[in-house]
Amino acid sequence: MARAITDQAVSRLAPAAKGATQGPRVILHIGEPKTGTTFLQHVIWRNRAVLAAQGVILPGHHPQDHFRASQDLTGVELAANDPDGSWNGEWEILAEESKLARRMAVISHELFAAANEHQVKRAVIALSPAEVHVVLTVRDIAALLPAEWQETVKNRNARKWEDWLGDVIDREAPARDRRQYGFWQVHDTLKILEIWSRHVPAQHIHVITAPPRGSGSGQLWRRFASLLDIDPDSLDLSVGRANESLGLAEIEFLRRLNEELPAELPDWYYMWRIKEGAAHESLARRPVTERLTLPPGRLRWAREYADQVITGLRDSGFDLVGELDELRPREPRGPAASPSSQPAEQVLDAAVATAAALVLNEYWREFPRQAPKPDVITRGVFADWVALKIAGSPWLKKTVRDLSGRHWVVQRLRVLAWRILERPGVRTKS
Repeated sequence: MARAITDQAVSRLAPAAKGATQGPRVILHIGEPKTGTTFLQHVIWRNRAVLAAQGVILPGHHPQDHFRASQDLTGVELAANDPDGSWNGEWEILAEESKLARRMAVISHELFAAANEHQVKRAVIALSPAEVHVVLTVRDIAALLPAEWQETVKNRNARKWEDWLGDVIDREAPARDRRQYGFWQVHDTLKILEIWSRHVPAQHIHVITAPPRGSGSGQLWRRFASLLDIDPDSLDLSVGRANESLGLAEIEFLRRLNEELPAELPDWYYMWRIKEGAAHESLARRPVTERLTLPPGRLRWAREYADQVITGLRDSGFDLVGELDELRPREPRGPAASPSSQPAEQVLDAAVATAAALVLNEYWREFPRQAPKPDVITRGVFADWVALKIAGSPWLKKTVRDLSGRHWVVQRLRVLAWRILERPGVRTKS
């Protein structure tokens, strides 16, 4: 039977890995999206030095390195005009850095959940001879669906909530191969775990249930920390930022904006200017008076789906961290409102606030000295200086990445440079 860590037991440190191994333990947190992954990633990156002091290192210099590695591993094509540069080889670089850990390394990005059989095999081979542990965070489907639709809108989807929901539940869910669809590619929980379990022992696969809203973010962190063999109270959780949902008027404005944007606008530009500049920097900061909930007519399906997942997990042999009953949909509070029925004046308020944010972003772009400093998360004075220099030079970043994508020697040099800059928690010899 799988080990279930209850809320009363999560404060105990996880036991160290048993058995001979030539490499460190690598915790590969693969998702799912919208299950608290953003919060967990903020906590570990903002507490990077504290983790290193306890023998846990984060390969790369920034969370974007883990995102780029996930795109490389899952075969996502990069637009030819994307100024960020190639991500070919980024997975191998991250894997090599992980294997330099003295004790443990953590890789975390929710889009690793999209990996297929061939890509999972590639991931595990690249991490050999490390002891790979896969972590999947999961959430109540009734709470997940509204959050995921909003995330798709922040990624340029213009489909209305009710229409998108019909696609996911009525058309895609019954399909024989539903992972061909975006939602199910990263949320078909049992299928994702089945694929990874063919390459990673069941006792090294950990499924963390996300506590329901209102439980406190510290509960999710303690569950995750129980796998790291650290003191969970040693980290500052106040630095963690959840990827919060938007208000109904705000998400409706963004969806309508997506309808008007021409196809010629590149996705990478949309991510920079609209998702980051408008959705995260403006709309997400506005007060949320009413949250999107699953329509009552969809609750029966949600409960049946939850029963399937709970039964599959209970009989899986995986390490269950949390309570399976947390995956059962809860009764909604009040009637379900539709984003498309929001009053026009509220949508207009959201549009005005967004326009102001975009003007400010354009000002910072034209006068970069007035803009906030780049979000660089490293450790050590020299490492900070190097990372800031690279982050402040888009041309340099793109050049290094493009060369890495074409020449394995450049990849090796990047791993060597990371080892020199990282030092604490890293082996000095291969």
